[in-house]
Amino acid sequence: MAHEHNHDHGHEHAHGGHSHTPAAAPGEELAQCPVMPGSMAVKAEAEAAGLVREYEGTTYYLCCDACAPMFDADPAQYVGA
Repeated sequence: MAHEHNHDHGHEHAHGGHSHTPAAAPGEELAQCPVMPGSMAVKAEAEAAGLVREYEGTTYYLCCDACAPMFDADPAQYVGA
């Protein structure tokens, strides 16, 4: 499966050739990744992969494994706090 990776953000990290715009099945809920604005996460997939974080009473869904350590290191940077 070919994946496009077209987004611009202020940091760089490898994504292992995966897409940041998942094809959601009808009824699946999406959430924008706070680390990579414009990249969407399927909520159920993020939950299954352990890519959900709570910060100051709000739930955040991360789009990939590379975003998790960045969010964990400084969540305030990514949530606009």
